[in-house]
Amino acid sequence: MTDAEIEQENATIAKAYKDLLKVSYRTLSDDDKKLIRKAFEIAVDAHKDQRRKSGEAYIFHPIAVARLVAQEIGLDATCIAAALLHDVVEDCPRYTVDDIRELFGETVALIVEGLTKISSMSKDLEDVSLQAENFRKMLLTLNDDVRVIIIKIADRLHNMQTMDSMRADKQIKIASETLYIYAPLAHRIGLYNIKTELEDLSLKYTEPEVYFDILTKIKDSKEQQDQYIREFNELIEKSLDKEGLHYTIKGRPKSIFSIRKKMMKQGVSFDEVYDKFAVRIIYKSDTANEKFIAWKIYSIVTDHFRPNPIRLRDWISSPKSTGYEALHITVMGPKGRWVEVQIRSERMNEIAEKGYAAHYKYKQGTEKEDSLDSWVAKLQDALENNETNAVDFVEQFKLSLYAKEIFVFTPKGDLKSLPKDATPLDFAFNIHSEVGMRTRGAKVNGKLVPLSYKLHSGDQVDILTSDSAKPNSNWLDYATTAKARSKIKSALKEDKKHIGEDGKEILRRKLKQLKIDLNEKSINELVHYFKLKTSLDLFYRIGIGAIDNTQLKAYASSRSNALVSFFKNKITRRSNVSKEDLEKDEVIAKYDLLVFGKEEEQLDYKLANCCNPIPGDQVFGFITVNEGIKVHKKNCPNAVSLQSNYAYRIIQAKWIDSSQQEFSAQLKISGLDNMGLVNAITKVISNNMHVNIKSISFQTDDGLFFGKINVIVKNNSMLNKLVTNLKKINGIDKVSRI
Repeated sequence: MTDAEIEQENATIAKAYKDLLKVSYRTLSDDDKKLIRKAFEIAVDAHKDQRRKSGEAYIFHPIAVARLVAQEIGLDATCIAAALLHDVVEDCPRYTVDDIRELFGETVALIVEGLTKISSMSKDLEDVSLQAENFRKMLLTLNDDVRVIIIKIADRLHNMQTMDSMRADKQIKIASETLYIYAPLAHRIGLYNIKTELEDLSLKYTEPEVYFDILTKIKDSKEQQDQYIREFNELIEKSLDKEGLHYTIKGRPKSIFSIRKKMMKQGVSFDEVYDKFAVRIIYKSDTANEKFIAWKIYSIVTDHFRPNPIRLRDWISSPKSTGYEALHITVMGPKGRWVEVQIRSERMNEIAEKGYAAHYKYKQGTEKEDSLDSWVAKLQDALENNETNAVDFVEQFKLSLYAKEIFVFTPKGDLKSLPKDATPLDFAFNIHSEVGMRTRGAKVNGKLVPLSYKLHSGDQVDILTSDSAKPNSNWLDYATTAKARSKIKSALKEDKKHIGEDGKEILRRKLKQLKIDLNEKSINELVHYFKLKTSLDLFYRIGIGAIDNTQLKAYASSRSNALVSFFKNKITRRSNVSKEDLEKDEVIAKYDLLVFGKEEEQLDYKLANCCNPIPGDQVFGFITVNEGIKVHKKNCPNAVSLQSNYAYRIIQAKWIDSSQQEFSAQLKISGLDNMGLVNAITKVISNNMHVNIKSISFQTDDGLFFGKINVIVKNNSMLNKLVTNLKKINGIDKVSRI
């Protein structure tokens, strides 16, 4: 760089720093500014020789993260300083955590240390171990200080915003991780704006064609949307003004990710998604009158527009556990379109946008429990539990982050928040782990119910306990929350361990009678012989009598010749391969439809049953443990989890020829029943499209029909053309691929 370029860059860095101080959500004292200035100077020094992949000076990254922390999340000077320093210890050997402690105090040092641990975990284990293990360790930092995770979310957001210069495979890996764990965490902490941006950016890199297609359509419809919101506002403004209310009305487009989710869930096109935006009414009020004014606005809106009674959400009387408060209603707006209306006070709106920080701003003394602290406290048991399967642990934790809530009552009338589809067992463990462990039964609204019963908002739940009750394996089918499942698994594991210890001694005696020593070799042989996974499974089955003397004698007699038999069979199989079979294999290899990796190699593979990819679909390969390469669609329901947890086992894949083989696909059709409809459908498929029907089934119900059709097609474009033609048939409402 020339001297002029260096001078220009330094001026830009200085401006970015000054902007950081201007945009802070908190009022910064002189001491705050001195702390931030000192952190900025240390960060500049530590990163002076570093540049990002885009070529810009690295210091712009910590400044950008600190700006997100200050402006979007609204944290204080301590967190702004920690954000500026978050990469210093990891990237610059001249600075240690002890140096940070000496310069900035214990709190900043602990936050920086937590962030450094997370970064080093990602680098150490990226290509060796399951990414889920990283996530589990990262989530454990919630026990230390939740601000570590909040700053990490800001760090991830800025990385997602500046990821264009990275390799495509890196982009997909980081985007999948973001969708898998960081977006749910942002949601749970109440950072809804950040959650939305993380989801949209993730879609941009995992499914770019879909992302840009929806983005273009949103931009094209913006003028029309703005006009619609003006019409909506004009109809209610006079009534709101008449009541002397001070308010603003804003239109907010739904996120690209949420529109995509609705298109997938409902099997509809962009144009068929009816609620692509929400109207937000934000009003001024003192705390005492907030609830009264919210319902007054509700009354005014529903005087003008008919509400959908099943779409009322009252999060003012019962706030979400994230601290979110609002009244949501869906009304039939102008031109017969459903519109979601969100009614919030200015305080509620700040909490919705800033989450953690605004919640503390409005909290007065200790008059109410802090929702974030109580949430972290509730997770202690689940986080500290030594769960052996990291993927299961993270999946369960992730579900608890995104779960919709229900509100149920204890026998004394206390209100408890639980995830949707929770059962009495989840409620019992929510009350206390010991109550959960001793559950014998449950009453809901005074009636006995099974432990698998799904609770509903408003239920009053009474848990029946017994000192002799203890968890059994069926409980895992009933429990849905991370805490309940982890406690049940621990209890079952402990029980299994005790039985296994007895079983090991029983096995030792029985093998001695068969003149076999119990050692590592014989244990491994027995595990393999009985098709088990671990030695504990073996000892447990011996302990409960599932493996008896007869089976052990059979093992002993087969032991001596097992190896010989294995090789003999292998040789026989190889000698039986005919010349015709070999030629057939060569033909299949020659005309293989998929190629893998940068070298575009032709490898053996299987098509995944979960998404049934066909030629033309965007796909990737996943290297399984026992079944070779499985090919999944990029929008497969399991894609995000696989790409996030097992990134090192993902292999690029693409179709190179779709003319040599046919594939099956299933379509779901619904519409109005009329004479000759089935004939019209089969005619379109057979005559016009040259597509074979494998099977077809229809059912009618009060003038509506529903059908499933299995067809044989050669590629994705042929299937899309078929769907388009079927939609043209009179009476058909929806056609979607399953």
